[in-house]
Amino acid sequence: MKVGVFGAGAWGTALAFLCVKSGNQVIQWGFKGIFDGLADLNQPNGLIRTSDIAELAQCEYWLMVTPAAFFRETVRKIRDFYCGQPILICTKGMESDSGMFMSEILAEELPECCDVGVLSGPQFAREVATGIPTGSTLAGNETVRAGGHIALSELYLQDTDDIIGTQICGVGKNAESLISGFLTVKASGENERALMFTRAWNEIVDIAVEMGANCGTFHGLCGVGDLFLSATSPTSRNFSAGTAIAKGEEYSGTIEGIFALRGLIHRAEKLGISTPILCEMKTKMGL
Repeated sequence: MKVGVFGAGAWGTALAFLCVKSGNQVIQWGFKGIFDGLADLNQPNGLIRTSDIAELAQCEYWLMVTPAAFFRETVRKIRDFYCGQPILICTKGMESDSGMFMSEILAEELPECCDVGVLSGPQFAREVATGIPTGSTLAGNETVRAGGHIALSELYLQDTDDIIGTQICGVGKNAESLISGFLTVKASGENERALMFTRAWNEIVDIAVEMGANCGTFHGLCGVGDLFLSATSPTSRNFSAGTAIAKGEEYSGTIEGIFALRGLIHRAEKLGISTPILCEMKTKMGL
């Protein structure tokens, strides 16, 4: 299968590598031809890189892996070249100002796309790119999931039709990872850290349930699996940013947890759901 990957950061590059290893032809698009993700790793044969977004029109299956902050802009760029391809969203995040999930943005900007899915799970990009075993939740209809199993056959995949729940898990773990890093420094002890962490996660689940998500999704790879990985490891960019904020230090790069925390609170307010812990953590971190 010919697969198009939109995004040239570490995660986009890792997925492009994985699609090649899964036996596909892959075209990866990078904005302005910049491919800065995992640049020290050797590019596999079968991967074509381009700055011309029109080249991905020939692909049969699309992976969207741009940061949440640039997701809407990228969808607008691809509209003129869309030819009915199933689209798998691999971005974990929310639009900060609107509180919209990536699938909602895609539906708004590209309403003709009927086959939309979401990939989310416990993955650090470098480990995926180098072949260390991991897995993901693959959410969507049968068409999207069938294509996902071909594009990413080297990845262990758990199937579900719960697109919203899968996205909330990915967004929630980003926020929780940020909170966990902050509490590692600021909590008075491990007990308080566990208390605040759990109460915050309960508020995230409340939002999901109100939106019609399946609670079972939170037990899968996109839920407890990704939460365990991201919220307990200093390797996580969000966790490290949380500790930096607590220490008054500078942090760099796109920190999805900041957008996630703001977006979750915004969505909760729209739904009339109380989130005192998320709001408290946002205030304490000065966000």
